[in-house]
Amino acid sequence: MSSSTLARPGDTTGRAPRRPRRPSWLSPRVLRTEVLAGLVVALALIPEAISFSIIAGVDPRVGLFSAFTMAVTIALVGGRPAMISAATGAVALVVAPLVREHGYDHLVAAVLLGGAVQVVLGVLGVARLMRFVPRSVMTGFVNALAILIFVAQVPYFVGVPWAVYPTAAVAILIMVLLPRVTTAVPAPLVAIAVLTAATALASLALPDVGDQGALPESLPSLFWPDVPATWDTLRIIAPYALGIAMVGLLESLMTAKLVDEITDTPSRKGREAWGQGVANLVTGAFGGMGGCAMIGQTMINVRSGARTRLSTFLAGAFLLVLVVGLGDVVATIPMAVLAAVMVMVSVATFDWRSVRPSTLRRMPRSETAVMVVTVAVVVATHNLAIGVLVGVVVAALLFARRVAHLVTVTRALEDDGRTARYRVEGALFFASSNDLVSQFSYGEDPADVVVDLSGSHVWDASTVAALDAVEAKYASRGKRLRIEGLNEASADMHGRLAGHLSAH
Repeated sequence: MSSSTLARPGDTTGRAPRRPRRPSWLSPRVLRTEVLAGLVVALALIPEAISFSIIAGVDPRVGLFSAFTMAVTIALVGGRPAMISAATGAVALVVAPLVREHGYDHLVAAVLLGGAVQVVLGVLGVARLMRFVPRSVMTGFVNALAILIFVAQVPYFVGVPWAVYPTAAVAILIMVLLPRVTTAVPAPLVAIAVLTAATALASLALPDVGDQGALPESLPSLFWPDVPATWDTLRIIAPYALGIAMVGLLESLMTAKLVDEITDTPSRKGREAWGQGVANLVTGAFGGMGGCAMIGQTMINVRSGARTRLSTFLAGAFLLVLVVGLGDVVATIPMAVLAAVMVMVSVATFDWRSVRPSTLRRMPRSETAVMVVTVAVVVATHNLAIGVLVGVVVAALLFARRVAHLVTVTRALEDDGRTARYRVEGALFFASSNDLVSQFSYGEDPADVVVDLSGSHVWDASTVAALDAVEAKYASRGKRLRIEGLNEASADMHGRLAGHLSAH
């Protein structure tokens, strides 16, 4: 009997048993892409983590170990494959005052509390709020991020030896030209390897990774903050913990949404939200400074072709191996090359189509205004979370203003001239109903007035209060007002609130 007719016991189909499907990341091509992408990200993480440590006011080892624990943990529990989480500048800015005023132990306590808050918010479904972020805010977020990434590289090209500039130029040429020849190896990795070797052989004295701070020589260990378990401690760390939680969630969910669009694959935003909390709890348990998704490193990873959790895990693992086991080698990497990598990331991240004259001519002015405001606030504050929040608020106000003008009120007298009928069409809420009171001819109308709301919807108490005010004005003139055509939801709200709200 041929193997094709062999069957399992009890199998009457006569077909051979199906082999278990191998995970896609185990294929040699995907595995190579994931490994190389993770290595490139790990190299790019080192100077960033050191810089963020300096911003936060802690030892560089704290930032490096935080990057390791965040990346490895989020690879296991996160909801967006291929997204990189580590110590970030946004979180560093939040915690810097706490470290300066109260010390390192209070920082770790705040990170632990912030992680717990993120877990709670994730379980409560805070990720669903992402649906309220308009595309114009998302575009502003991406463009501002690209600008910040570029600006952050400028110090590496100011007051440096002349050889920095040709080194960076060659790195950019490699990253532009190599992908046209082959994509088997990520171009940034080739640029880093080739130019590090070249500068070493030429004995060029260029600023390197070692100049950014001391690299750790041992593995991270568990740490518990030495702070008193009192209400006073909670009062001190709570505002910073909330800042860590909110800034981290906002940046992580925005980054996840961006990766969704780039890769055309969905992510589990709820899992990502509480996963960030778990990662911060683990990071805090090892004495880390906390963190969230890193858009720059995520773009490096995704642009290198990575699509699975493996690249995120390996980025953290390679980082630890590089800084602990190969610290002497990593310390010789020229900062000019890593800065060039980030410059290319910023160019690739910026949405150039959004600023084309043809796009700007077609785009509504309000959409363009929201994008510009988001970019301006982010660049001014160097805080992506604040920029996004301001952008959402501006978008909501402009939307409310636009919708408010869509409400129309038309008046007609019935044939007998004894009844005036008003037809109201559009969404009635606080912005549109404020002018509703002035749309009626109280003195000219006959004794009976009908307001037809069959073409509208009552959304809030402000509208009910406005209708009460209209009815009161007619009543003061001895006239009767009737409201007709309310849909079920509007009738329920009007029935519960009418007569119980101030008319002023």
